[in-house]
Amino acid sequence: MGFKKSLPAVILVMAPAVCLLLIAASILYGAKNITMDTVWDSIFAFDPESIDHQIIRSSRLPRVVGAMLIGAFLAISGALMQGMTRNYLASPSIMGVSDGSVFAVTLFMVFMPNASSSMYIVSSLVGSAIGAGVVFGLAWLIPGGLSPVRLAILGTVIGTFLSGTAEALAAYFQISQSISFWYNARLHAMDPELIKLSIPFAIVGLCLAIVLSKSITLLSLGDETARGLGVKIWVVKGLAMLAVVILTGVSVALAGKIAFVGLIVPHIARFLSGSDYRWIIPVSGVLGCTFLALCDILARFVNAPFETPVGVITALIGVPFFLYLIKTRGGAQRA
Repeated sequence: MGFKKSLPAVILVMAPAVCLLLIAASILYGAKNITMDTVWDSIFAFDPESIDHQIIRSSRLPRVVGAMLIGAFLAISGALMQGMTRNYLASPSIMGVSDGSVFAVTLFMVFMPNASSSMYIVSSLVGSAIGAGVVFGLAWLIPGGLSPVRLAILGTVIGTFLSGTAEALAAYFQISQSISFWYNARLHAMDPELIKLSIPFAIVGLCLAIVLSKSITLLSLGDETARGLGVKIWVVKGLAMLAVVILTGVSVALAGKIAFVGLIVPHIARFLSGSDYRWIIPVSGVLGCTFLALCDILARFVNAPFETPVGVITALIGVPFFLYLIKTRGGAQRA
């Protein structure tokens, strides 16, 4: 029992070492294997004429850093959504948040093709808000719409509509090749400059998540209980959705839509951490970071020497998990 209580702290303490190992593995292995000596030289004695050094600096290092950040952001977003709605199926990819981002980025590329990189992040954030607003707005209006299965179905329908509309616009305006990045989640095309631009937005989202974690714990007990304990329900839910919008929007802007990370990881974090979101949120971030980095490494070897989109790997794990949740939890909200 004592070990169970200390497990979240152990996970957080071990996180830096695990991240370093994943970074090393991601840099070393791929279509072309690179030696540790070359990695060391690329960091401390960079030679711009060396192809290996260029690969490490411009491709593999941004790729693994981006994968870790995205995994953490999506996992924390999923934890926030599941906690505040008491819905075990809630996640950015299922509730239309990610699809809203892709839709907005497509519109942005159609009508403002020459704008700066920072505008991709802004448009993705706006799209996240639109997707979340439409899904939860309709769920609120439909009788029983906030139940887990109905909300998941509604989110899937709205998400499919948004992504389908985005694809139609991309085809009509002949930008399908450019926009394919956001549909296939190609981590190998990670833009280091975009990572830098996303950091301030991500810090705001992460700070909101940490500050709200105690209130999310109370919300997970039910609105009436939380209200009785002094929680301002709509203020907390509004700020939590703002954190979800920011973190999901940044993730989509960096690498496109990646499904199921925000669904799977919070459940694992909750199993390991208990019911306190002051632990669940940081543990979700660590596990999400690890999960997506591992999926990205695995994607390089499934069909070597060709790379499999990381979304295929997450779907292979996520779809059975999704079906398992529906079968074991039924259609009721989490108690």
